[in-house]
Amino acid sequence: MSLRLVKRFQVIAALAAVMVGVQLVNMLTANSLLYHGIIPRTTYGLQGIVFAPFLHGSVGHLVSNLPAFVVLSWLVSSEGLGRYVRVFILIAGLGGFLVWLVGRPSIHVGASGLIFGLWTYVLTRAWFQRSLLSLLIAAIALAAYGGLIFGFLPVPGVSFESHIMGAIAGMLASWLMHSRRLVSGSA
Repeated sequence: MSLRLVKRFQVIAALAAVMVGVQLVNMLTANSLLYHGIIPRTTYGLQGIVFAPFLHGSVGHLVSNLPAFVVLSWLVSSEGLGRYVRVFILIAGLGGFLVWLVGRPSIHVGASGLIFGLWTYVLTRAWFQRSLLSLLIAAIALAAYGGLIFGFLPVPGVSFESHIMGAIAGMLASWLMHSRRLVSGSA
């Protein structure tokens, strides 16, 4: 296995391990960490932009997010670890800020906004790159996770705002990193 593949695996595994570790601490503290999620339009809730992707309301919530997070992270990291880290930060930061700006007055936690962002990044990356590899990766993501589209619908107890804002952030990240107009500098 090449060193690049090992590094990609280590970073993604480390992020997943942080999510698991945070959930263990959260369970041991009667879910006290959830108050560090995104609380829209409050100064205190801004911290959630950083913490929300790593916080989950329950073990079931975490278990439902982890596989998609790992697979989509792996697909995004096919462009390299540096690109993956930039995409991760941009989606988590912008998506989280948008949730803070427009979300319902509730506590928003979970990696699903990040998952929706990674998913839409992979799909829109294919549009901008128009390479056989990016189209193949997008087809895999669409086949495996096409059901995410239903996550845009309001469901009680689910932050569909995180799903929508994460998806918007993923599309914007793809546009920023792959638009030929931006890359070539042409108008």
